[in-house]
Amino acid sequence: MLRHVFWDLGGTLVDTYPALDAALAGVVRSHGGSIDETEVAKLTRKSTGHAIEELSSRFDIPAEEFEAANEALKVEWSSDPAPAMEGAAALIEAVRAAGGKNLVVTHRDRFSAVNLLDGLGLVVDDLISTADGFPRKPDPAMYTELLERQGLDPAECLAVGDRPIDAEAAQAAGITAATLESSAAPVDDAAEHSVEKLEDLRPLLGLEPAEV
Repeated sequence: MLRHVFWDLGGTLVDTYPALDAALAGVVRSHGGSIDETEVAKLTRKSTGHAIEELSSRFDIPAEEFEAANEALKVEWSSDPAPAMEGAAALIEAVRAAGGKNLVVTHRDRFSAVNLLDGLGLVVDDLISTADGFPRKPDPAMYTELLERQGLDPAECLAVGDRPIDAEAAQAAGITAATLESSAAPVDDAAEHSVEKLEDLRPLLGLEPAEV
């Protein structure tokens, strides 16, 4: 049975995309370009780096300007965090109450990641970041490290992310993957499960529906 959850952070536990999409679109508009946030969203769902590279090339704007906007957003979030994804806090608590662990696997630097979680009151059992010296997803190293560190059986774990690289990394570590996606920004990946909201994960974890 799936009991423990490996969470991606931005776009999965924390609703970072609206602000990120707006910030990158703002850079384009500051140079007189025209782009809609929904178009940016399709790029950021692959990765922030991909979006910056694509927008920089398309509008002939230095990538450094997009990177600076992204970094400024992280600084802003240190005191005024992006909102938690709907249902995140309740689901984390339900996993814990059922005896499972909540583990975060993120590309975000540790300082930024911890600030986001603390600011939103999201309490997890462990967190690992590329800032700890691990390669980026889809390399499974961060997942295998947490499995070993926490002494977990991958057959009892579910990894939740919002991009193909999340699913690829988790599956390479032997972990079942679920992708959080929306009709506005569909994800084409090989995850075993796809959900539109976090509450939809409850049946996979053997949890009762949330009380309303």
